[in-house]
Amino acid sequence: MNWVDYLIIGIILISSGISIVRGFIKEVLSLISWIVAIWVAFMFFANFASLLTPYIDTATLRLFIAFFVLFVVTLILGALVNHLISQLVEKTGLSGTDRALGVIFGILRGAAIVTILVLAAGVTPMPSDSWWQNSLLLQHFEDLAIWVKQFLPADVAEHVNFN
Repeated sequence: MNWVDYLIIGIILISSGISIVRGFIKEVLSLISWIVAIWVAFMFFANFASLLTPYIDTATLRLFIAFFVLFVVTLILGALVNHLISQLVEKTGLSGTDRALGVIFGILRGAAIVTILVLAAGVTPMPSDSWWQNSLLLQHFEDLAIWVKQFLPADVAEHVNFN
């Protein structure tokens, strides 16, 4: 094992550690909140920006502020829902199960983060470096990245190479 293997293990351990503390419900609701916040901001920022026309003259600034406000407000609402549901889970006595499932979620999230990093490294010469070749864990994540690559747009996927 080399330094990159320890880094991979560290990413997965940190992710699972965060998830055991926060629990499965908080982690999943947080992820959903981020996805919904991005979706709401992209879907409605142009409409919201038009409401800001009397107050902000610069179009790009108006669009940026509209996107930012929608994104942040949606995240705050998601955090409130997350808090309420987490309180419900605690009151029902399911916190042990919630934390155990949180560890599994954290491991999967850590593996997903490493896979995305490996996929991004595939557009650089890194996979031919000796530290990459000597890693015990990178080959497994490289296999995952190659599998994920098939879901990327063709013009992006053609730049990802592990040979």
